[in-house]
Amino acid sequence: MVRNNPYGTRSGGGFSGGPLGAIEPPSKDIWVLLGVLLFTLALGSFAATRPVYNLLLLTEGVYTQAFLWQLVTYAFVGFGGGGFWFVIGLLILFMFGQQVFRSLGRRRFWQLLVTAAFSAALVAAVVAFVASLLGAHFPTGFLLMQGQSMLMTILIAAFATLHRNATILLFFVLPIRARWFLGLEILFAFLGFLNTKDLPGFLGICTAVAVTYSSLTPGGMNRLLKNTKLRFDRWRHTAELERLRRKRNLRVVPPEDSDRRTDDVHKGPWVN
Repeated sequence: MVRNNPYGTRSGGGFSGGPLGAIEPPSKDIWVLLGVLLFTLALGSFAATRPVYNLLLLTEGVYTQAFLWQLVTYAFVGFGGGGFWFVIGLLILFMFGQQVFRSLGRRRFWQLLVTAAFSAALVAAVVAFVASLLGAHFPTGFLLMQGQSMLMTILIAAFATLHRNATILLFFVLPIRARWFLGLEILFAFLGFLNTKDLPGFLGICTAVAVTYSSLTPGGMNRLLKNTKLRFDRWRHTAELERLRRKRNLRVVPPEDSDRRTDDVHKGPWVN
């Protein structure tokens, strides 16, 4: 069952605010995406093919040797070696990928992946290039955003934008509204930055989340910035009114039908 949502995309029947996990079979595109990750992981596991694998990752060669294809290919490379966490990453991609694919369709799905990955890599490469001109160097350059990490960032952000009221089990235990995962992705990336000092990678992840949100939200980043400004203005005005209230020693007079006692309030020309 498929129905339209306010964003002009298609939403599966299991995603009108319900928990993650529809029983519809996944698309072939998701299997192809997972197969590419496994294939490229295998390339990096053998000495004979590792040079090819290294050419696909995002490296300083983007701005030192004009390896421009790395601005896109890095996101579709199995990274970090095989093991438990790699399998968990594939499971996350499988769950979120199939739902985002059904919501967007084939063309918009791949367009989103390429656009967000390219934008993130471009920002990260520019930051690394400027830092190199200033004499700074990041020994773990682009570590946070390599391979399936970038794909997970984009797909989770896409799901959180398209199905913001759905419930997701964080770590398969804690139920959280999907919309909060936009901020959680930035938080987890910041914690990774504190551990690796990978500033280009952190800014790349932030860029991917922002591009994904703006691409799938009516009004895009302008709406996000406007809403943020309105919330800040409301907080500022509330704080200013509270400060003036304390400064002038004003107090609220409860209404006559209130449960609070009003015996100490004497009516006069200034009190009703």
